[in-house]
Amino acid sequence: MESETQDLIHRPSVASDEPEKLKDEPELHQSGRHSRTFGIDLVLQPFRWIAMLARELNPSFIFGVFLVYGLSQGFTGSFFRVVSDYYWKDVQKIQPSAVQMFSGLYYIPWLMKPVWGVLTDVFPVYGYRRRPYFIFAGILGTMASLIVSSVTGLPVAMALLCFVGLSVCVAMADVTIDACIATNSINKPKLAPDMQSLCGFLSSLGALVGYSSSGFLVHHLGPQAALSLMAVPAVLLVLLGFVLFESKNYLVSDKEKSWVKVGAAVRGMGRTIKHSAVWQPSLYMFLSLALSISTHEGQFYWYTDKTAGPHFSQEFVGMIYAIGAMASMVGVLIYHKFLKDFRFRTLLFYAQLLYGVSGILDLFFVLRWNLKLGLPDPIFVIMEECTSRIITRIRWIPMIVLSTKLCPLGIEGTFFALLMCIDSLGSLAHKIGGGLLLQALHVTRTDFRNLWLALFIRNVLRLCTLCFIFLVPNASPSDVLVPPDLLKSSGNGDSIDSGDSEHYQETLQLAKLGNGDEV
Repeated sequence: MESETQDLIHRPSVASDEPEKLKDEPELHQSGRHSRTFGIDLVLQPFRWIAMLARELNPSFIFGVFLVYGLSQGFTGSFFRVVSDYYWKDVQKIQPSAVQMFSGLYYIPWLMKPVWGVLTDVFPVYGYRRRPYFIFAGILGTMASLIVSSVTGLPVAMALLCFVGLSVCVAMADVTIDACIATNSINKPKLAPDMQSLCGFLSSLGALVGYSSSGFLVHHLGPQAALSLMAVPAVLLVLLGFVLFESKNYLVSDKEKSWVKVGAAVRGMGRTIKHSAVWQPSLYMFLSLALSISTHEGQFYWYTDKTAGPHFSQEFVGMIYAIGAMASMVGVLIYHKFLKDFRFRTLLFYAQLLYGVSGILDLFFVLRWNLKLGLPDPIFVIMEECTSRIITRIRWIPMIVLSTKLCPLGIEGTFFALLMCIDSLGSLAHKIGGGLLLQALHVTRTDFRNLWLALFIRNVLRLCTLCFIFLVPNASPSDVLVPPDLLKSSGNGDSIDSGDSEHYQETLQLAKLGNGDEV
């Protein structure tokens, strides 16, 4: 009897199996819920990241970055790139080498960023140091876009002046945000890569919208009429100038005191740039841009040529750049998730190496080797654009982070503008250098026989930049690069008095909320 009882106890039964199956079913449901939760978290992660930055840095700062980097730089820059190319090619009928050099002149307002920085820092208008310059920049951009889009038969010089005016609009708005970014990068160094990731992401998002709409609008409105949309971001800058919160300074400094501050800022910049820890990485950033000469206009004319090139339509050209903008956003995410803690020298070395190697894709395309490999033109050019944009973004962001780490306290806004001026000088050199190369190789509106040689020379110069990588500090983004004496003040004997210092810190804020948090 006991043995039968034991058999009944230890014998597996069908009834005992069913609860085990019922136990497995909740696990399956739980894993399904976990996968759905993971997907939701993945979608919400960027919004949580932006919310974290808003808590740490001030929501108004995030709004200003969105307006300036997303609309003024991202949308305007991308839309202008496509529409202006068609304007010079189809309306003004200019040679590609001339357009390449014209595009270099767009950087002149960016070379003057220290001037804009000094104006906004020490020359208030009716007691306000930020709002009037936003309004002035917006009015200038609105007038320039309306003139170039509405006047038929506009002389080349006048059209070029209007385009430079649009560049002034974007550059002046950029100075204020850059000052805020530089200040926050010094006060909260751990968030410096996050701030640059945010700027890069919003710029790429705005570029995506601009590129996506540019080809369609050029096709249906024409390049000249499409330029009228450039007034929209400029008008929003005017609106920002009116709604921006800024405390009025009733104790307006006289001209003599303002010039004393300018002299102190200039002397502080001079002392800072003399340090090897500052001028060496600044020189590398200039060389990396200047040696990477641009052949964009020659390639654009070849893209749209009916006989020598693939003859891409206006809509497809816009789509190429739009997909490239999405790839640029991927580059920002790659940097933010995997590369933001790498040392500057290591990251910039491999980024520059990939930048030079990726240029071979352009050479393959112009020589039509992609067709021999069985890759159609549309697929190959999209692949090339995506690769180039991802590598370019990964190469650019650490240089901007490095620039913010080189700014001393007290003149961080003006000094960061100086560093960006050096970068713009490199961009000016790479545009004009590319134009001279296209002209020397006789690349014209209809003759592209030597375009491959221009691309080959460009790729070699990109790789030559690696010879100067020793100028980049072998430091991480969390390290302090500026000497301690420069971090304490703008320089010996040039410190600003306490009242002016408090007001200066106030002017670096985009807006001050009720809780008094710093931007």
